[in-house]
Amino acid sequence: MQRSQDIMKQYKRIRELREDRDLTQAKMAHTLNITQRTYSRYENADSMMPLDILVKLADFHDVSTDYLLERTDIKKRYPREKEHE
Repeated sequence: MQRSQDIMKQYKRIRELREDRDLTQAKMAHTLNITQRTYSRYENADSMMPLDILVKLADFHDVSTDYLLERTDIKKRYPREKEHE
């Protein structure tokens, strides 16, 4: 039961970020190249979100994945390391 509540709390941020930008679930789903139903299941914690979708959401909202997962309250993304030459 506790695990389910933790997951629901984590995905709350994903919904809040979407709503802050006045985007519909359908628009977010289109951006992520998934169906609206699939996106809705992720946002409502009915399905586990794959890592690639989590990363795409973090990139889209310009936040860290840790922020989306409520591991931090700091929205700022981590700097990307430059590729070695």
